[in-house]
Order: sequence, then C-alpha cells, then structure tokens
Amino acid sequence: MPEEAGFPPAKRFRPGCGPPGGRVVMLLTAGGGGGGRRQQSAQAQPAASPYPEAVERQRRSLPIFPARGQLLAQLRNLDSAVLIGGPCFSGHPGVPHGAGGDSHEQDLPRHRKAPPGRLPLHAHPSSLRLPALRPAAPRLPGGPEDSGLEVLAVQRVSKTQAWQRTGRAGREDSGVCYRLYTEDEFEKFEKMTVPEIQRCNLASVLLQLLAMRVPDVLTFDFMSKPSPDHIRAAVAQLDLLGALEHKDDQLSLTPVGRKMAAFPLEPRFAKTILLSPKFHCTEEILTIVSLLSVDSVLYNPSSRRDEVQAVRKKFVSSEGDHITLLNIYRTFRSLGGNKDWCRDNFVNSKNMTLVAEVRAQLRDICLKMSMPMVSSRGDVESVRRCLAHSLFMSAAELQPDGSYVTTDTRQPVAIHPSSVLFHCRPACVVYTELLHTSKCYMRGLCVVDADWLYEAAPDYFRRKLRAARD
Repeated sequence: MPEEAGFPPAKRFRPGCGPPGGRVVMLLTAGGGGGGRRQQSAQAQPAASPYPEAVERQRRSLPIFPARGQLLAQLRNLDSAVLIGGPCFSGHPGVPHGAGGDSHEQDLPRHRKAPPGRLPLHAHPSSLRLPALRPAAPRLPGGPEDSGLEVLAVQRVSKTQAWQRTGRAGREDSGVCYRLYTEDEFEKFEKMTVPEIQRCNLASVLLQLLAMRVPDVLTFDFMSKPSPDHIRAAVAQLDLLGALEHKDDQLSLTPVGRKMAAFPLEPRFAKTILLSPKFHCTEEILTIVSLLSVDSVLYNPSSRRDEVQAVRKKFVSSEGDHITLLNIYRTFRSLGGNKDWCRDNFVNSKNMTLVAEVRAQLRDICLKMSMPMVSSRGDVESVRRCLAHSLFMSAAELQPDGSYVTTDTRQPVAIHPSSVLFHCRPACVVYTELLHTSKCYMRGLCVVDADWLYEAAPDYFRRKLRAARD
C-alpha cells in the first residue's frame, strides 16, 4: 500500500510470526480514536513501560477489567486464532501496526514490547465482545448487474477500511487492536472500497437526474462512473414502472415519473403510493412504506426468544410481514405511542416515533398532489394487490422441490428466518430486500397471487416466460 494512501511505509507485518497454517491474531497499535488526529514527536515517546503507572491504574479500575480472564480463555479456545504473546508464544513480542494518527511509525516503540500474556483493553467497554469474535465483514448494498435489484451482501473490508477501523474504538489514548486474520489474508483485500454508486441500484439516481432535466443521463459524467450494465438495469426498472418515455433517442419523465420524483423514496415505493388510490388503500400503504423506510421497529433478544414469539402471535398475519407490521403500527397508534407497551411487546419506540414522522411527511406530499386519502378499512387483499402491482420485479415463486426462485433472474432464494412466513410455503410472494449470507434470503415478504403479477406487467412476464422456455 503506498504511503500517500495513509498506510505506514515498509514493514507492516513481521514474517514468520505465527504457528503452522498461518492462523494468528495480528496486533495493531492504534492511537487516540475518539478525537482529532495528533502529531507526536519521536522524542516525546516514553522509552520505558508501554503502560505508564497512571494509565495502568486507570485500566485496572475499569468495570470491564474483571472480564479479562474470560476473554483470554475464549481467545485460547478459538480454533482460528492464537493470541501472540500468550502462553503458547510467551517469548514473542507481537506484531505491532501503527494506526489512528498521521504518524504510524512514531507509535511503534511504545507498543513493541507488550507484556507476554497480557491483553491490553482500552477505555471503551462496548468494544468487548465475549460470546464470539469474528473478523469484521460489513453488509454493503450491491446487486447483480443484470437484475437491477439491490441486495445486502456480506463482503470483506478493504485495506483502507481495515486501517481506518483501528481508530474507531472510542479510545482517548493509544491502544492495541487485535486482528483475527493473517498477513496473507490482509494482502488479498481490495486496496480501496468500491464506491457505493458503482454497486447500488441507480434507479433513484437516474430519476432525480431526469427530474432536474439533465439532457442525457446515459452519458452523465459521474465522478465514479457506474458500469453500463447498472445504468441499463436502472433505465429498464424505471421503464417498467412507467416513469420514462423515449423521444428522439432521449429519455424524459412521464407525468407518473415526475410524481415519483417528488417522493424521497425508492422509485418502486413511490409507485406503490401512487397506485394506492386505485386500490382504495392509501392510508395503509403510507404506513407500510414508512415502516420500510426506517430501521427495524422490532427487536428480538436471543435470551427471550420464546417470550418474543408468544407476544408476537397476536400481531402475526398469514399474509406476510407487511401486514404484520401494519397490525403492530395500528396498535401502537391506538395506544397513543405508549412506551410501556413497546417495551412489553419488544418494539423499538424511537423507531416507531420516526415512522410516524416519515408517514406525516409522505402524507403531506400526497395532499399537495391532491391524492385522495382513502382506507381499505380492514380489506387486506386490496393492500396485497397494490404491493403486487408495484413490487412485481421482486417476486419469487415456489418450485416443486419446495424451494423458491425469483421470477426475474431465476435465482434460488429462501425465506429469511425472521419472516413470519418462514415455516410457510406460499405459492408466490413479493419481497422488499435480498440478503446474501450463507444463501440468498428474502426479507419483507407479502403473499400475492400470480395473476396479480401478470396484471401488473403482462409484457414483462411474457418476456420472462419466453426466455425461460428458450
């Protein structure tokens, strides 16, 4: 990694520092991570103990210090990690890495001689995770280039992220970061993180560009230009939603597209709201879209799993997750946003309050467009039909062997365990999100009829059917 990228020059790793097979815990020194960057002169570094007496007293006074022995025991029991400097390698000084400041090399003398068998802990208790230790692997939005869908996929961090994360532990002084991967694994990481615009669904971006009357969005000069496949997929998605019209080899917005651009939402959710008056369920759709626009309003503590399932039974709907969330919100509103009710039913009261604010904003936009505010009054089928007509590109159908494949790309998918339909096998569903972990999971499901999907876009499904036969 070049010096100008912010990485220390020359030797970052010490070769031959681990057991056979290369499974080691990489030691990484990290400067203050909570405040601004600081320059420290080489003369100012203490040459004696890496733990000054005052710092050592402060460290031992932390409430987290008694858990040190338990953490050490769990580290030693891990099959994929060996603590350098512990009993197995008591004579090894460790492999220090500078980070958390502008001068990496200046921090090395303070931490090169870490006491054998000692695990330095910094002053942020939330950074300790006893039950399991795993290398960081974020879920980043991305998607197959030929689908136009956006998924959450677990990916490796880049080298830039790995170095940057050493200073994000909330420390107020220098500390030590333990990396649970080897030098060989680190060298396999990408140099830089792929910009989000190159891995996410571009439908919203193109919709806003067209709303601003950019003359040619297909050749727009992005700072990090997305691939042509991603741009074509976004254009195809907007076209299917009825937002685009083609005139003289130029793209422009239809009246529906201009209304969609007025909502601060993904185009498919904006189209859902615009279709809701047709199915007489505007109030219900506004609630569902608002619930999908914030972080999850439900929390599921693993230690109280049975209690959570018993409490949720009174809200669960056999029609899917969207109707279940709608039932929860209705009860929340009927009780005036009671926080005690939220706590007893494992509902995040802050997120539910945010849902109400988002819903009010979306409702104001609808009123400015003179949309009728109608309600289905308990008719769940009309809500499901509306979702089917707007989310038809995110549909999956049941196969004879009990599995699911998407109707768009014929990709094998499964129902996520958190869904209320996890133990069910409906013939056809629409979903709001794909999550890649050990397999590809669908989240946010709603049971629909295949006929409703065909009504929404007959030409689209005829093409898909013809392609499947070929």
